Amino acid sequence: VAIARRGRGAIQDLKTRSDVLRETINDDMKTAMKAQQPLRVSTLRLINAAILARETSGAERQKLGDAEIVDVMQKMVKQRQESLEIYEKAGRAELAQKEREEIEIIQAYLPKQMSDIEAASAISALIKELEAATLKDMGRTMAALKQRFSGQMDFGKAGAVVKKLLGGG
Repeated sequence: VAIARRGRGAIQDLKTRSDVLRETINDDMKTAMKAQQPLRVSTLRLINAAILARETSGAERQKLGDAEIVDVMQKMVKQRQESLEIYEKAGRAELAQKEREEIEIIQAYLPKQMSDIEAASAISALIKELEAATLKDMGRTMAALKQRFSGQMDFGKAGAVVKKLLGGG
């Protein structure tokens, strides 16, 4: 019986590790409903809808982990930033403000972004660790960066830094 309990606990621990962000979002949505915060509720529902859309987009349903959920939310922020620019150019202040508020709500669930200096330092340390020396090592280096720093740095900028450090620019 003790082994069975420990086994279930291990399964629960595994579930907890992969569902932390999803559960946080759902718990916060319930809290926002009780507090009657309509914008927060609708934004959290949009996050859940985007997660579900990603999970069901392939041939078979897959369950997203925290890293994939962060990716979904980063794309949502980018979409809202683009809409914000359009609304500001069109003089639609009320719609622009709504986009700003949604961005703020979504970003609260994202990991803190590294500054350019922190990112460059992390990239440099990783290159030394991987013993990467030439541009041929760029793919391996970028894969390791994405694995370790998913959601924490802009990989477009990171790619340019990696290329420069590996002698390609």
